[in-house]
Amino acid sequence: MATESLSGVAGTAAFSKFMAVLQLVADADTPPGIAELARQSGYPRATVYRIVAALAEHGLVAPHGDGGAWRLGPRLLALASRSWSQFDLRAALEPELRALRDHTGETVHLAVPDGNAMMYVEKLESAGPVRMASRVGGRLMLHSSAVGKAYLAALPPARLDTLLAELPLPARMPATRATPAALRAELEQVRRQGYAVDNEENEAGIVCYGVALCDAEGRPVAGVSVSTLRFRQRDDVHAAYIEPLLRLRDGAAARLQAAGLSSLSSETSRP
Repeated sequence: MATESLSGVAGTAAFSKFMAVLQLVADADTPPGIAELARQSGYPRATVYRIVAALAEHGLVAPHGDGGAWRLGPRLLALASRSWSQFDLRAALEPELRALRDHTGETVHLAVPDGNAMMYVEKLESAGPVRMASRVGGRLMLHSSAVGKAYLAALPPARLDTLLAELPLPARMPATRATPAALRAELEQVRRQGYAVDNEENEAGIVCYGVALCDAEGRPVAGVSVSTLRFRQRDDVHAAYIEPLLRLRDGAAARLQAAGLSSLSSETSRP
């Protein structure tokens, strides 16, 4: 049975009920219904019904199937993912990101899924005189960015199908894959080779190479890219950019697991 808070702060008792029901949904092995939540919490069914309705209105829980069961909602998972991704993930990977920047001499980005886009949570500038226009907190499209395409290619097939069905595909540049067929063909190539390329698909003169970072269960939770200017791109692209990215990708899982960050993924990466 859930317990009430003893705090004297106004509204704490009501908030504790909401949190107790939310925790029961999170801890359940299978999505629970109202009756099960009432039994476990000890609250009247009418009270649980009102709590669940309020949680659902704010996206903290969502219906599971047609049987009246409930699971965690997209807003809660997105908030958790953003907090984890922006702070712990960035801190855990800081040595690898810095080493990648120093080795390639180019700008390095770390991005996490943010709805139907990717969001930069870290940017390490190159030492060159030309600066990229990107910024931490900036969002970029999945279909036209290296980190976005690497993320899409790493998704389970069912989740990828759902996402592509609702994903806008504007042609930002002539090279952008702006049809589902063209994008799917490129994603298949990304899966085979292990990395994605933004070949001037967002900005003229800028080429990016990206990989997806996956958790212990193989779900993509972030992406790392190296961005360079076309005019100064090295001749041996694979040795200069791709091999260092693949080494970082392969080593990231162990570091994330050691830091305790391997089990959480965002709503956009759920199968």
